[in-house]
Amino acid sequence: MKHLENILKNTGVLEIKGSPDIPVRAICFDSREARKGSLFVAVKGTRVDGHQFIQQVEEKGAVAVVCETYPKSLREEITYIRVKNSSAALGNIASNFYSAPSSKLKLVGITGTNGKTTIATLLYNLFSRLGYPVALISTIQNEIQGRMLPATHTTPDAIGINKILHEAVEQGCEFCFMEVSSHASDQDRIAGLDFAGGIFTNITHEHLDYHAGFREYLLAKQKFFNQLSPNAFALTNLDDKNGRIMVQNTRAVVYTYSLKTFADFKCKVMENHFGGLVLQVNGREFYSRLIGYFNAYNILAVYATAMLLGQKQDEVLAILSDLQAVEGRFEYIRNDENITGIIDYAHTPDALENVLDTISSIRTRNEQLITVVGAGGDRDRKKRPLMAGICAVRSDRVILTSDNPRSEDPQEIINDMLQGIGPELSGKVISIINRREAIKTACAIAQNGDIILVAGKGHEKYQEIKGVRHPFDDKEILSSELFKNQQKN
Repeated sequence: MKHLENILKNTGVLEIKGSPDIPVRAICFDSREARKGSLFVAVKGTRVDGHQFIQQVEEKGAVAVVCETYPKSLREEITYIRVKNSSAALGNIASNFYSAPSSKLKLVGITGTNGKTTIATLLYNLFSRLGYPVALISTIQNEIQGRMLPATHTTPDAIGINKILHEAVEQGCEFCFMEVSSHASDQDRIAGLDFAGGIFTNITHEHLDYHAGFREYLLAKQKFFNQLSPNAFALTNLDDKNGRIMVQNTRAVVYTYSLKTFADFKCKVMENHFGGLVLQVNGREFYSRLIGYFNAYNILAVYATAMLLGQKQDEVLAILSDLQAVEGRFEYIRNDENITGIIDYAHTPDALENVLDTISSIRTRNEQLITVVGAGGDRDRKKRPLMAGICAVRSDRVILTSDNPRSEDPQEIINDMLQGIGPELSGKVISIINRREAIKTACAIAQNGDIILVAGKGHEKYQEIKGVRHPFDDKEILSSELFKNQQKN
């Protein structure tokens, strides 16, 4: 329980009607969670305006309402707080309610189109192995010292973030590594958080179903760095053409990393094969179990962050050499017929290009590369033909299938993808709507030594069709089919 006047600090209050000297038992922005003694924040969302539900929360016993415009009638027993931006206010309210947990540990945010989950998870695993109590907020899972919490979004809402951070502080965590999506930044879900540092990976064509255009997407990412304090660090990828733009307005201390040019943290790929990577980082050579140039960037970002957080180089490199790939990120399996199956979350043109180029740099060309790929429904349609075209150019066989169709017709999604296949490449492409059948077909046509890439869903354990999430695991299905064929032979 907290006093309202303490919860309202730094929230940009314009006016208060009623007494600020009242206790608050809980905070919420979802009217369904309102109860006696709660404070309700009326947020204008992308689909629903919380102001429409003020009367409902009043009837449920809310004692205070934060809003941008007052309701038509005000109740004497309720305190109304008017602010300019409810979304931004919510972040500060949540931080105040949970006693500013982000200021009591070192919180590092990772943003960019690709690599966020891998970097956040590797940092979590690295610092855990270094002996620190650590928390993780990521797409795959939220975790506090080895205890799993469910994850439903790349970045939870402001209340959820602060609740996790509060619990992490209660359990003695010294660090937390967190993915920061463009949605979270744009919607002020990270408002009120005190970051020790921010990492920029890269930015490519993604989420343009939400953002008005690429510039808006870039600005949403940049907003995160603009909010960093002068005491924080901002680590940016110089090899991305927007790497410097991302940190041009930040107050944080800027550091750079690169594989191609002079930077504060430099890496050179010495070897790249299915056994892993041999890297030279700031003059020190070491081995990593991870594969591909894109993972060289991820590892370099992790190493740089560890150095900026005061860790010892030799200890960090020794542990990095032993860390495994993150679930659904270039995970591979191989059966006795030497058929290699790769599962990757790649669901953007750039991510697919990176994964396929990595495979291309390793393969012998004496084998087939068979790619199974789809595109998500109710998302950016412009990337669909680009994704299909990239796969067709870089693969020997392509099976277009469903990803998460959501509310769309799967065949219409595939039709959009087919627009990116030129007539000269159409002979290597087939369409199978059922994803399970598509994976089975890839395994059936694969021969000794071939490579199968199943892209798009990675770690996900479901497939969303017409609003229903059905159990579905790419790795489980691919493994079953590969080893079933092995047993038959």
